[in-house]
Amino acid sequence: LLLPLLLLLLAPRVSGGLRWPRRRWPVPYRRFDYRPKTDPYCQARYTFCPTGSAIPVMKEEDVIEVYRLQAPVWEFKYGDLLGHLKIMHDAVGFKSSLTGKNYTMEWYELFQLGNCTFPHLRPGMDAPFWCNQGAACFYEGIDDAHWKANGTLVLVTTISGAMFNDMAQWVKYDNETGIYYETWTVRASPDKKSTVWFDSYECSKFILRTYQKLSDLGAVFKKIQTNYTSIILFSGEPIYLGNETSIFGPQGNKTLAAAVRDFYSPFKPHQSVREFFVDIFKIIDHVILNHQFYLFYNLEYWFLPMKSPYLKIIYEEVPLPVGSKASFGV
Repeated sequence: LLLPLLLLLLAPRVSGGLRWPRRRWPVPYRRFDYRPKTDPYCQARYTFCPTGSAIPVMKEEDVIEVYRLQAPVWEFKYGDLLGHLKIMHDAVGFKSSLTGKNYTMEWYELFQLGNCTFPHLRPGMDAPFWCNQGAACFYEGIDDAHWKANGTLVLVTTISGAMFNDMAQWVKYDNETGIYYETWTVRASPDKKSTVWFDSYECSKFILRTYQKLSDLGAVFKKIQTNYTSIILFSGEPIYLGNETSIFGPQGNKTLAAAVRDFYSPFKPHQSVREFFVDIFKIIDHVILNHQFYLFYNLEYWFLPMKSPYLKIIYEEVPLPVGSKASFGV
């Protein structure tokens, strides 16, 4: 339990009356009509998509190789350290046969993982303040050294230029409507057949959606093993608490509001080693000793009655999709 919490606490950040639960599990990820402007308070330590570009329009007769890309999280800073723990970041690469140009497409946090996972408790604001958005990034080139040295760069299928263009239109829709990063998968137990209460929405899920879209368009994928990282919380049936207004608004539940703020307090950016370790013990007290976790999902708050083993990082196989229509590819 301690290692995943330590990693999330060290993730780059900016300085700075209960109701019965819903019975639809997992709670479906909410899509939105538009992407809101970001608050100036939310500043990333590392710039999001610094060399990003528009997705090009390919000639329909082009033959494009599709590559699975995977490397340890923060590989640019820590090398293969997190790779030994199977904490991986996923992307997809493309190579045009007509032009010879390579491209990379990935999906990640605008303000780094720490801000997407935990809020800020700002002075003068009752409600926790979230710096949380995720988005797709497309840019020319594939950094072979980055993906090959400590991870994976492998051909998974080939597609036509027309299929690539159709995929690009889907990416635009997916990116404009799926705007919030969700770190946690929440399950009832480690049993693979156990109930999933909430599913994560992060880089690997974008890649899986992209592969599925290509399969729907007719791509045929190679039969190779593909594994992805998930950070899982284990909980009894979640209890719906409400949204920001119903909890923290003028007519809100002050006792519940205080409990939520108290839970998130130890996850704040740390200024000293002593403060860091004091807060680690507070987290253990909340999550393990008192079996408490407050989850913010779809702009709503839920209470998770935590249970052993509480938290786990897994690296499990998710097979490449199998096409169901006229196919193109290897």
